Amino acid sequence: VIPDIKLTRARDGSSGTATFNFVNPNVFDASTASQGEITGLFLIDEEGEMSTTDVNASFTNGKPQSIECLYVMNSPEKWDRFMRFMERYGEANGLGFTKAG
Repeated sequence: VIPDIKLTRARDGSSGTATFNFVNPNVFDASTASQGEITGLFLIDEEGEMSTTDVNASFTNGKPQSIECLYVMNSPEKWDRFMRFMERYGEANGLGFTKAG
């Protein structure tokens, strides 16, 4: 499942957030049960790993509707690192970036 990702950034560039929203996730399906429980969101590339444990799931009638993960970037360097990751991820998966108007 490819997530919808919303970015926010402080006006001075000192911090920002990325909110990942996975709609109709399959992580609770029997076919993925052997992979274990959800412990966080892990973004891994050739530069290393970024992660967050701020993960929330929403359910309707016991069926998972979405999983939301919040990744906080508390420095301009972490923002730049995240954007490099997303650029590579987007290119690898045929995705694009749309700036809010």
